[in-house]
Amino acid sequence: MCNLYRLRGATSEIAGLFGVVAAQGANFAEEIYPGYTALVIAAGAVRPMTWGFPLALTSKRGQKLKPKPVNNAREDKLQSAFWRDSFTNRRCLIPVSEWAEAEGPKGHMTRTWHYLPDRRPFLVAGVWRPTTEWGDAFSMVMVDGCSQMSEIHDRMPLVLDPQDWRKWTGGAPEDALGVCQTYAGELVVERTDEPWAIHRATAGEPQGRLNL
Repeated sequence: MCNLYRLRGATSEIAGLFGVVAAQGANFAEEIYPGYTALVIAAGAVRPMTWGFPLALTSKRGQKLKPKPVNNAREDKLQSAFWRDSFTNRRCLIPVSEWAEAEGPKGHMTRTWHYLPDRRPFLVAGVWRPTTEWGDAFSMVMVDGCSQMSEIHDRMPLVLDPQDWRKWTGGAPEDALGVCQTYAGELVVERTDEPWAIHRATAGEPQGRLNL
């Protein structure tokens, strides 16, 4: 599952690359974690949204806890109660330059990055909805991993071919399900010595990450 990705380029550049309108005031960090603000293409515009649907939690004593962002949506769960309304009515596209998976022993995991050979940003399938906690929020759709990353993880983001962009965002639910396929193109896998857990400021941002 994807819990970290990067997007390089200004909002206007991303909008121009994919032929959509750039929303005003869309600020985002290059490295994006669950609970962070990121760029999402919805309704013909690049818009800022929070990565992860808020999931309300309670402690064993019944106390309300801070919600956790559910940042990944399995394609075989999209018609379940948690995702159904968003999948039916609010599908989106997520610009990504590369995503990371953790490799190595616990406590010493490093980042392994995945990207397309030309290093240009590509689009990943997503769903979104308005929330009272964080405003508009999105989640990234996951499918079975390709053979190139079989040693790393058995799931990967749903990387969309350009001919499937409109089918994902505007097609009927059954058409959108039809494009939920493992990416068949070439994928670069880059292992690094970057620590997986890097300290980052999170003041004022939702914490944690969950996958459904």
